[in-house]
Amino acid sequence: MTKVEFTIREAIPSDAAEVLSTLEVIGSETPFLVMDEKGMEMSVEEMSENLANLYESPNNVLFVALDGAKVVGTASVKASSKKRMEHIGEIGISILKDYWGFGLGSLLMEELLLWAKASGVIRRLELTVQHRNQRAIHVYEKIGFQTEAIMPRGAKTDDGEFLDVHLMSKMID
Repeated sequence: MTKVEFTIREAIPSDAAEVLSTLEVIGSETPFLVMDEKGMEMSVEEMSENLANLYESPNNVLFVALDGAKVVGTASVKASSKKRMEHIGEIGISILKDYWGFGLGSLLMEELLLWAKASGVIRRLELTVQHRNQRAIHVYEKIGFQTEAIMPRGAKTDDGEFLDVHLMSKMID
């Protein structure tokens, strides 16, 4: 397997256009995400503003994974601004199909865990993953996530087949 060097850093407003186009490609090439070929369905200006707000947030983040200058994946923690829920972060990881199998998902997850611990706010991370995405489930379990529930009909395919979805979590202490 070819060795690929990745740079992972926090997204900044000037990344908006490339993040949007990368997510559009990812949405069209994987059935494992809620997002489809429409991507994020927001303008570059909206994404730029969103990234600026994330950058200032104590409990939200978006990391980009770069191969050289090209955005090849993203990893995020999304949390509420409401005091009673601000400690719960929902994780999302998206990687271009050409970059699957290089350990990038694990690297992005490690970066999110380090960020969550350093945030001083996030105390619980959670995610959902389709049961058929066993590769991702294995990665999540390897780093300490546990399945709390399996949600029947938690997602469906483009052709209408219902899928079971795992709700997984990890406490940050």
